[in-house]
Amino acid sequence: MNVAEVETAQVTGAADRSWRDLYRAGGLAALLASLMYISALVVLVVTPTAPAAGGEAILRYIAAHRSVYILEQVLWLAPSVLLVVTFLALCAALMGVNRSYAAIGGVLAIASWALPLVYPATGGGAPALVYLSDHYMAAGDAVQRAALAAAAEGFVAQNVIPGAAGILEPIGILIMSLVMLGGVFSRSLAYLGIATGAIGIVSESLRPVLGGGYVVYGLLLLVWLIAVGWGLYRLAGRAATAAP
Repeated sequence: MNVAEVETAQVTGAADRSWRDLYRAGGLAALLASLMYISALVVLVVTPTAPAAGGEAILRYIAAHRSVYILEQVLWLAPSVLLVVTFLALCAALMGVNRSYAAIGGVLAIASWALPLVYPATGGGAPALVYLSDHYMAAGDAVQRAALAAAAEGFVAQNVIPGAAGILEPIGILIMSLVMLGGVFSRSLAYLGIATGAIGIVSESLRPVLGGGYVVYGLLLLVWLIAVGWGLYRLAGRAATAAP
């Protein structure tokens, strides 16, 4: 058996028929999440740039672009729900390779996407800022407006601070990608995930000082999600033909 045959055997050998629907759902979720991220980037490019600082300026900007701002927040946050399903599917797919590390990587990755839903923030804004903007524009005196602007500054400050959830994401990707080297998925996908996880850990740790350099990790993550989505969808097809 040559090297290509060995890799083919590794990739196809652990397609568990009982998980095929989860594989398919996880793959479609990753592809849909990727599409939403791409749409969010398009919206970001074609709309006026939001102020980077100044609570009052940010609240006025949101008031002037309210519908587009809300759409952008939805496009950044909704994929978190979808990607919980994706990583659950990845965890199930890799259980046959190494149950312990598949579970560890899966829990960390799922937590990284679930925790931001508890305190929704997108790095460039937050849905709560829409609420503050509405009340700011309706406020009747300077004292109320100053308080709302100060609250907006607090949200902006927390957006640029790397949180535990941000660090968990690339750690989970790295662990699961290392498990991928043992089979189920192609080695090229495993190596892409290892690179994404390693670069992501550095990028999340240094996020406040990287500035625009953070986009490198963001684009690499997007490519990885598309590849994982396709890989899971193909795995569902192999699982459908596997012996029960």
